[in-house]
Amino acid sequence: MVIIHDPRCADYGSVGHPEGPARVIGSAALLKERHPDWDWVSPQPAGDEALMRAHRREHFDRLREAEFFDADTPAYPEIEAHARRAAGGALRALDLAMGGRKAFSLMRPPGHHACRNRIMGFCYFNSVAVAALEARARGTGRVAIWDFDAHHGNGTEDIVRQEEGIYFASIHQFPGYPGSGRTSYGNVHNFPVPPGRHRHEHIEILESSFEAIVKFKPELVLVSAGFDAHRDDPITNMDLEVEDFGELGRWLRESGLKAAAALEGGYAEQLPEMVDAFVAAWDGE
Repeated sequence: MVIIHDPRCADYGSVGHPEGPARVIGSAALLKERHPDWDWVSPQPAGDEALMRAHRREHFDRLREAEFFDADTPAYPEIEAHARRAAGGALRALDLAMGGRKAFSLMRPPGHHACRNRIMGFCYFNSVAVAALEARARGTGRVAIWDFDAHHGNGTEDIVRQEEGIYFASIHQFPGYPGSGRTSYGNVHNFPVPPGRHRHEHIEILESSFEAIVKFKPELVLVSAGFDAHRDDPITNMDLEVEDFGELGRWLRESGLKAAAALEGGYAEQLPEMVDAFVAAWDGE
């Protein structure tokens, strides 16, 4: 297993904001303690060519002005540089996956709410969508995106809908932020889960979503790995346990598909344990 990480991704944040530095600091520490044989690499910042496949020029301009985005998504100092490194982490994971390695990008900010021309939901650049479009540009014929974050990947849907060769599956709480993801169409398949649904029913829906991914016969799977469906997460109403994320990693391993994953949400104090459960099971430990 390769972990893509740059400690500078913990260099910004605001008091009381759920998407804070502790998410990656704690997760990195636990993974290093439990898996001393795993490889760690630093990402390079994503360049304009890759980013502009997913985002419009106005999106870049707004990010550089850094005056105000929304109440959830502050204009932190140097946030463009942080977001470029996070997208670069997904691109590095893509490189490794295409070479037959398993790779997890442990970076922030997350990305799956960032639309072609909108910064929102803690997200600035859409790292996984950037990686998917990069894979297609390199000649990968069939790319699947599996988004098991508890919130709908509205930004990813906005970017990849109607993109030939890309299949997008999002499993998320509905009703819930951002209020989208109720219906499916074309290459977009949404799997809404009602708030408070029992974990076993949620797992069944997750399993159906992954079966749809496998049926697509992708050459590459990109995973938006969000861990906010945990029962103690402060901003969702779902029921999964730590070990359930290990089950998701096991499915990914047993599929035999080339895959890369990037951290999205997850705000419970058990986040490091959930990340470890998923990545270790995917690795086969």
